[in-house]
Amino acid sequence: MDGSTDYRLTARSLANSLGGWRTREPAYEALADGIRVLCLDNRLAPRTALPAERELAHALGLSRTTVAAAYRSLRESGHIESVRGSGSVTLPLGRRDDVRGPVPEHEIDLVQASPAAWPGLAGVMTEVAHDAAALVARVGYDVLGSRQLRGAIADRYTERGLPTTAEQIMVTTGAQSAIHLLAGTLLRRGDRAAIETPTYPHAAESLRRAGARLVSVPVTTDDGWDLDRAAQAFARTRPTLGYLMPHFQNPTGRSMSWAEQDTIARVARDTATLLVLDETTGELAIDPPSGEPDLAAVAMVGAPVVRVGSLGKTVWGGLRVGWIRADPALITRLMAVRPSRELGTPEFEQAVAAQVLGRMPEILDQRATLLRAGRDALVGALGRTLPDWRVPQVAGGVCLWVELDAPLST
Repeated sequence: MDGSTDYRLTARSLANSLGGWRTREPAYEALADGIRVLCLDNRLAPRTALPAERELAHALGLSRTTVAAAYRSLRESGHIESVRGSGSVTLPLGRRDDVRGPVPEHEIDLVQASPAAWPGLAGVMTEVAHDAAALVARVGYDVLGSRQLRGAIADRYTERGLPTTAEQIMVTTGAQSAIHLLAGTLLRRGDRAAIETPTYPHAAESLRRAGARLVSVPVTTDDGWDLDRAAQAFARTRPTLGYLMPHFQNPTGRSMSWAEQDTIARVARDTATLLVLDETTGELAIDPPSGEPDLAAVAMVGAPVVRVGSLGKTVWGGLRVGWIRADPALITRLMAVRPSRELGTPEFEQAVAAQVLGRMPEILDQRATLLRAGRDALVGALGRTLPDWRVPQVAGGVCLWVELDAPLST
């Protein structure tokens, strides 16, 4: 063990995260299983220093022998390593590629958190297709994005309260492409990257592939962001980049309050951490508070921020159009890097996106109705059939983060 850690976890924090861990005997294996679940769900990021055996035993009301046996089991399964006098540290888990076959007919694929297409999309596509001659007259390779679409995206930000110009926008093939490009451009191997836990798994994978060491910022459905732990982690590791979903976070559904935003923005400024805000679900309010400003549009103003958005959740997952909103200097830097990854976003999809952005109020009203019906049906069904599961109240987004009646990995 090299002795380096990204965060030191207190016994009390670990006890709170474990919750109802004692689901079987022997107790040491139940405790080890609970910690394994936290590692698998990335709620315990790699290189997290675990509390000493005596401290954890006191917090959980166990004997030190039981905790020592649990740590031994975790070492044997490759989840932690320990050195006498230095303590125990969680290890990066071996990379696992999920090979998914086709979903059988009449079964629901719960891996895909994607609503059905907006009903008006086919009509917009038909209208754009009528102008196909003008589209194919273009060069077709444009790593920045069409001026029309960049202007429409900028106008949308401005309408929502964040003045923006086309020069601050790069069009991408979806939000995932944007995250991957930013990670590859901004991170070097060994850099720290702060990320919420739990979070969107493909974002975490992009950061890992760029060589980053992840620093966790816990989020829960009840308490939101753990601001004390975030401040400690930022100050200790000084992350190069922080990936956050401040509104209708995937998967908890939580949104940051003004106070939470102010705290995260302050620690980012203090540590020179660039925040990448994933806003793909930011406009999917199911129960929007009347008279409230659009918090998602102005999140973290004043902090070093890059914003990522897309039409995948608001319009259709098959409309692979996303964007990056950043300082023009960073946009220029991204333009230099992007050609080695991809040569731009298809012209037809860009033309469709430019049209639908002008109809976002109508689209968002339809989405709110659809998602509200789905949420209410799911919450009701879970309450009737699985009353021991703890279902949170969410006001937007596409996810429910349900607490089961046993410590099982999701």
